[in-house]
Amino acid sequence: MTTLTQRLTLLHERMQTACTASNRKLDGVQLIGVSKFQPAESVADAHELGLTDFGENYLQEAAEKIRCLESKHLTWHFIGSIQSNKTKVIAESFDWVHTVDRIKIARRLSSQCPQGKVLNILLQVNIDHDANKGGASPEECIDLVKQMSNLPNLRLRGLMVILSQETDPRVGYETVAQLHAELKSALNPEFAAAWDTLSMGMTGDLEHAIAAGATMIRVGTALFGPRE
Repeated sequence: MTTLTQRLTLLHERMQTACTASNRKLDGVQLIGVSKFQPAESVADAHELGLTDFGENYLQEAAEKIRCLESKHLTWHFIGSIQSNKTKVIAESFDWVHTVDRIKIARRLSSQCPQGKVLNILLQVNIDHDANKGGASPEECIDLVKQMSNLPNLRLRGLMVILSQETDPRVGYETVAQLHAELKSALNPEFAAAWDTLSMGMTGDLEHAIAAGATMIRVGTALFGPRE
């Protein structure tokens, strides 16, 4: 059976090969270990191997894991769909929220942040207009970006995308990267300086995401193995 150490080594090799092919540096791509359905012990083991950032989809599961691993000082990313009644716990527990796609959710996160905390958020874009998943349409993004950038307690850092299975990842990720650049050019300089993040790419297509300019990739299976 392949061990966590072996899987992480193979994953880093894939990332390095993709970065080399795209004339990029490996330290420009942050690996987020998607730890949903994984026990806290597996997250702790990955941290011992050098991984610092972990993504969770389900709030109840994540909150327990975060409490168990509080002493590790990990960076936690919320990458699941957001219900309005969950925003307070998300704002309190996470360092990053990748799946903000409505101004209502952004406002709630901002108002419910603990005093003194600045929460990093990403605007989730539904680049292929897939009715089965969340995300703002590309046409909505400019207005949402301008509104979210002005909210206190939030730092809008860029875009996140989950492609439809029918979308060619080479085309989809390039389209998101182009939208990311267009939105940055429309921002005031003070907000454009923080607009530095593209969260896209998973186990099966991370090479295409890196080639298009991903700064964060979210990987579960290639890191922790198949989920039960």
